[in-house]
Amino acid sequence: MPASKVLYAAHATATGGRDGHSATDDGALDVRMVTPKELGGAGGDGVNPEQLFATGYAACFLGALKAYARGKKIAVPDDASVKTTVGIGPREDGGFGLQVEIEVSLPGVEPEVADDLIAGAHHVCPYSDATRNSLEITPTRAA
Repeated sequence: MPASKVLYAAHATATGGRDGHSATDDGALDVRMVTPKELGGAGGDGVNPEQLFATGYAACFLGALKAYARGKKIAVPDDASVKTTVGIGPREDGGFGLQVEIEVSLPGVEPEVADDLIAGAHHVCPYSDATRNSLEITPTRAA
């Protein structure tokens, strides 16, 4: 995407890596970073990159779903929600990789309509687009 097309840009700075500090330049987000015990860290109060990615992806996906639904003139219920699970683990070829699960709850929406909205959101969501062909992501409808 050419820079002239960017409508909004977020700016953040991290120091100390997984056991440090991250903040947006505008001060809206300012967090202590901790490495989870499962990854050899101390755990404790703070957040990790996977949590930040999970919350961002969930919010973005729900926004994409609402935009896609508006285009189809379909009402998204106020209690609609998106739950993401972001896992991290070693790749067979070295390094670490992510696995993402997306579960969408659309109470009162017919299953066929919900499935179409979920597929449409996955197609237009910028997070889905950025990770397409690099992560295995299959959004599902909550039971």
